[in-house]
Amino acid sequence: MQVFITGGSGYIGRPTIQALIRHGIEVTALARSEHSARILADLGATPVAGALDDTDVLGEAARRADGVIHLGVDYAEGTAEVDRAAAQALQEGVGSGPYVHTGGAWVYGDTDGVVDEDAPQSPPRITAWRLENEKRVLARVAIGDRPVVVMPGLVYGHSGGLTQSYFVEPGRAAGAVPCIGDGANRWALVHVDDLAELYVLALNAPAASVYVGVGGQNLPLADITRALSHAAGHAGRIESVTLEEAVRRMGPIAEAFALDQQLTGARARRELGWTPTRLDALADLAQG
Repeated sequence: MQVFITGGSGYIGRPTIQALIRHGIEVTALARSEHSARILADLGATPVAGALDDTDVLGEAARRADGVIHLGVDYAEGTAEVDRAAAQALQEGVGSGPYVHTGGAWVYGDTDGVVDEDAPQSPPRITAWRLENEKRVLARVAIGDRPVVVMPGLVYGHSGGLTQSYFVEPGRAAGAVPCIGDGANRWALVHVDDLAELYVLALNAPAASVYVGVGGQNLPLADITRALSHAAGHAGRIESVTLEEAVRRMGPIAEAFALDQQLTGARARRELGWTPTRLDALADLAQG
């Protein structure tokens, strides 16, 4: 089997390529620069030069593949439109082959206890654009396509991801890690290596399936920031900030960090046999 992947040189993409290759799957990957191409080649993938708005390139690469995993996102003006056009090109290219699209668990907003994929959606503004795109992706099941949506929780591990960019690095510079409010809100976490395995399994999922990618660890932000303070080199040093101050420092993503979410990945465990193995998030986060 050959799979074409976008976002392969990114934080989630690198372990996903490694997981695909471990499973005996040949990988081609979109490379938006020579630097990305070198990373992809070192991982064992075959680079395909192009960008997310090169729909002709995406469509042709998808046509040559047996399946597609779409991880790439262009966080610039027109994010929603670029993602929508890319998804359409990829789906048209791969046809009846599996197409795995990346969503995000933040679209569920604040949850009332532990919820699954069928919970009501109430996204913060930074991720609201995903709703219509995911609806369009899944609607193509009506014409014989095989769309699947994976919705990761807050991804951590290997000293990377959003926790590193928005908490550890600012905390290292300021002498204390920021915590939004009193930190009682919970984050639904998933280790990046476990998430990579879910993407591989999703290639064989029933058409129109949706899976929340979380490892079952719904931890208070206060505990998370305390762990991150160790990674930042300022153990126990936490700075409580209001949501308004957090938005000023971080931008609208702070509204997502302030969500109170508890989610379960039981559907992926039950239907795909997904078995997360990295289940001590606080220890991993403390190591940086």
